[in-house]
Formats: sequence, structure tokens, C-alpha cells
Amino acid sequence: MARDSVVIVGAGISGLSAAWELSGGSEGPSGATPRIEVIEADERVGGSLATAQFAGRTIDLGADGFLARRPEAVELVRDLGWSNRLEAVDASGASIYLQGALDELPEGLALGIPTSSRQLREVKGLTLRARLEARRDEWMPARLKVGPDTTIGEIVRTKLGRELAYQFIEPMIGGIQAGRIDELSAQSIFPALLEAARKGGSLMKALRPDESAAASAASTTVMEPLFYSLLTGVGSLPSEIMRQLTSRGVVVRTGVPVTALRRTPSASYPFEVDTSSTTTPADAVILATPAPTVARLLGALDPALEALSSVRGASAAMITFSVPRAGVVLPEHGTGILVPLATAWTEGTMMVTAVTFLDRKWPHLRHDDSVLLRAHVGRSDDGRWRDFTDDALAARVAKELATLLTRFDFPSEYLVQRWSEALPQYYVGHETLIANAKAAAKAHCVALCGNAYDGVGIPASIGSGRRAAREAQSMLRLHQAN
Repeated sequence: MARDSVVIVGAGISGLSAAWELSGGSEGPSGATPRIEVIEADERVGGSLATAQFAGRTIDLGADGFLARRPEAVELVRDLGWSNRLEAVDASGASIYLQGALDELPEGLALGIPTSSRQLREVKGLTLRARLEARRDEWMPARLKVGPDTTIGEIVRTKLGRELAYQFIEPMIGGIQAGRIDELSAQSIFPALLEAARKGGSLMKALRPDESAAASAASTTVMEPLFYSLLTGVGSLPSEIMRQLTSRGVVVRTGVPVTALRRTPSASYPFEVDTSSTTTPADAVILATPAPTVARLLGALDPALEALSSVRGASAAMITFSVPRAGVVLPEHGTGILVPLATAWTEGTMMVTAVTFLDRKWPHLRHDDSVLLRAHVGRSDDGRWRDFTDDALAARVAKELATLLTRFDFPSEYLVQRWSEALPQYYVGHETLIANAKAAAKAHCVALCGNAYDGVGIPASIGSGRRAAREAQSMLRLHQAN
């Protein structure tokens, strides 16, 4: 009897996680493990997770940490035997730039949304009108009829007013997604917000945690950190997964674009996966690629798969600076700064959307003589940074940092990392679009995974890959039964 074959297209963290699950997870391969081949168009694995040497440190070129309270990333790290490389975040809180000054963000926000008007009393950059609109939500909340899905912007703008929506809330939610709250789906990105809006009444009250449940949980559990990184950088994770997959007999091919997926109903295997020089038979296929690539490869099979071509990706850039300690003054507390879109500046509006104090977050990045910080630019509708060379972009961003911070001397060391269409935008109706596409793919023995489907964070992407692997295993069992 021929050995089952599964081909995974895409070796980002989702595709690698799918291969890890298929090859036995923490227990390793068994006699029932299929042949697994991972095919990646890029010359390296990991997608937007990568590291580089900079200013005497190993830094991440993509995400520098991941949520600790979602289990998927932590479990995978432990599966790999890397528990001793986990590093907890060493600071908390952040500031926001309002009316030309920094305000500390209050504690207890729900993904940037206040849950009480009292939280806003010390935020000096908000106008009296913004505070009154927060009070109105508690005492005379605005009415809003909510359907199956709507934008985050529609909810928070209607319930809390324009200033809180665009100056206070969008910098966090929009920053995470690199998008605009007036386009982003509440159902897909913030389902608790959609549910709170459906309840009617005060949005802030509906988002408040159950105090008795929180107190009970706090009394019975050990407090975990909010975020983890790795001592060798989060970008070192994909290479280690690949190393261990190779030792398990998984074939990993890089620098090889897949040109076609073909149904072969008369052959022993239902699929053939083509590259420019090879054809690999497969009983099941996992596509861990951007959604438009799925549409290109499989769109002819079903309109629901062709519809994935509508999933847009936002592009962004990160500029990392190493600055002598005497040349920069940071806020006393917090891990960074949020900057509202359209913040006025001497040359129009600021390009910087956020600043991260990397060596304040992660102890392994600290040096006595220098500070490591990172500026983020770019949103789904702001690609101005594309028109700058790396040197010009660093110079422009450094000028903005000199405005945001009390002092920022232009450093001699900086690194610009550009990511093209790296963050899929979850627009209204995204949940239905994805559910239909997954169902259509499953009918053809294909599973879909990646940050276009189940969330953009690292834990969500890992979970997406492992779920796709389990779907592929079910497909194999069904194929064997037939």
C-alpha cells in the first residue's frame, strides 16, 4: 500500500506548524505519519519572522514577541524543547501622543477602548468634549442597530464619539492590524466588541470584565506574563522548526514557487503539485500562502476560492535605531508610544504610527551604553514611506522622533525593514468569506491556514497551521476508507 502524501505550500510559521503537527507534534513520527513535503517560494523559511545582527545584538525583523496567554506559541516552543529560551516581557504600559505631548495610557483598557469614563480623567490630551461623550455612554448611551457584522469604527464612533474613536482607540486597534477602524470587521477582529454593541446600552459597561470572576481567577492562578520573546529572537523559531522537521524526514524545499495544483481523479493520488521542475503527488494539500495565491491556484475550482483574491494586505516598514543613552530621553514608564493618524507635523502629518522601546521590553537586548528603539510606519492607506530610500526614511523618522521624545539625536546605526502586503485586512464579511473558502477547499482535499484566516498574531497563525494539519489527517482517513 502506497504511503500517504501531504504537500504543504508555504513555509511561514503556519505552514511549518502544520508540518510539525502532521509529523507527530511533541511525540514525533509514527508508522502512520504520511510523507510530508513543504514547498516555499522564498529562499528561506519563516515569512515575516526573521532575525538580523544589529548594533551588537540579534534583533527581530518582524514581530519581537507574542501573547503569552494564548497557548499556541508557548506550547510549540515547549514542544521544540526551547522552554529555557522563553523570556517574559519586562515592562508594561504605553504612552499616546495627543495635542503635542505624551499621556500615559490608563490601565484596564479593552484593546484600546476605555471601560469607564474615570480612566480618561488623567489623559490631558483629550478635550472636554471627548470626556463628556464617554460620560454620555455610561448615562445616556447612543443607540446603534448592529447586524451580523459591522466595522469597529462604526461602533466606537457612534457610541463614544469621533475624538475617542480616531485619536484614542484607532492608534491601538488600527496599529495592530495596520488598517483603519472604519474598514476593519468587528466580528473577525474584536467579536467581544460586536457582542457588547448588540447588547445595547453602555458600550463601556458591556466591555468591563466580570470583577467577581476576575478576582476568583486571580486568587487561584499564578499570574503569567502578558508577552514572551525568545532569547535568540522570535525569528529564530522557524529555523529550529525546520531543523527538527528535517530530522523527522520531512522534505523542506525553498526557493521553489508552486506553479499549479492539479486534480487527478483517475490517478492514485487526487492531487499533483507542480513547480517549474517537479511534480509531487498528494492525497491532501495544505495551502499556507497569502489568500490571493490560493485564489490563483484554486480559484477555477470554486467561486468561494476565487473570492479570496479580494483579501488585501497592508504594507509597512520598521526602522530600528541604536542611540547612545545620552542622546535620547524616553518616557519614564512603558514599552512605547502610539501616534494617532493624521497627527500634525511640520511637514504635513507624521508618518510614524508607533514607537517600541525594544530593550525596555526585553532584557536580552539591553546594553549599558545604548538604547534600542523601533519606529513603525505605514498603514493600509498610507504608503508614503515607499517613496523614500532607506537613508531618507531613517532621517525623516528620526526628525519625527525628535518631536515625539524630549530628545532624540540622530544615530549612526539604524536598520530599515520593509514588509510588503504582510498584514491581511479583515474587512466586513471576512468571517463569511473565509468560512465559505475553507468549506470549498475541504471539498477538494485542501486545507487553508495562515494569517489571512484565523488572526494575524503568531499564536493565531500557529494554531491555524496545526488545525489545518488535523483537517488534512481527517482527509487522509476519509481517503483510506474509500
